[in-house]
Amino acid sequence: MMMLKKKKRISHAISIITFLSILAVLLILPKAGWATGSGSYTKPEQLVDEATIVIKHVLSDPHMGWARCHLQQAEAIIIFPSVIKGAFLVGGEGGSGVALARDKKTGEWSYPAFYTMGSVSFGLQIGGKVSEVLLMVMTQKGLDALLTTSFKLGGDVGIAAGPVGTGVQGKLTDILSFVNSKGAFAGISLDGAVIAPRNSWNSSYYGKPVVPSDIFIRKTVSNPQADKLRIQVSRIKK
Repeated sequence: MMMLKKKKRISHAISIITFLSILAVLLILPKAGWATGSGSYTKPEQLVDEATIVIKHVLSDPHMGWARCHLQQAEAIIIFPSVIKGAFLVGGEGGSGVALARDKKTGEWSYPAFYTMGSVSFGLQIGGKVSEVLLMVMTQKGLDALLTTSFKLGGDVGIAAGPVGTGVQGKLTDILSFVNSKGAFAGISLDGAVIAPRNSWNSSYYGKPVVPSDIFIRKTVSNPQADKLRIQVSRIKK
């Protein structure tokens, strides 16, 4: 009888150890990831895919006729798939986004560089989450700002609400902003927002230390995961 009880205790202990071992593996795997599994899907890759969805919305939104007609004239675009703000007229934390620059000679769009946007104030929005911000960089000054350590919209570069609809002339400025908060884009100025490169994500995404100038100007890095995004942007025509 004593031997039987001892065997049961040993069996129970083994079961607990086995359960804890399996639990440990399950907790570790999502962080470590598999070489070819879903665990390897990183936050920068997710952001690129989300930016691709934003561009698809731009293609289909009837309010974005002006943006579609002039996007291939832009020096660069910056896409923030999800931006958070606080209460009415109070800035929130902003969000993460990607920027692509257009080659003036070939018309091709670069691979993405990662950025953050903070101190956002949306005068026409009240609370909650503002999804999908598109910034069209229309001047060389605006493009040069993307190569700096940080810049302030409305301070270091001009910012204005992007025109919606079709056949509307936009205000001549460095950057035009469009915000989709209720299923349709609207032109809203983002005065006071600070944009800065997210170089830790740039380095992670391309597998070595890089800064925006390496991506936009020198073009020393590439990542085929972003090809869908680049193709979608190239498809936006008049």
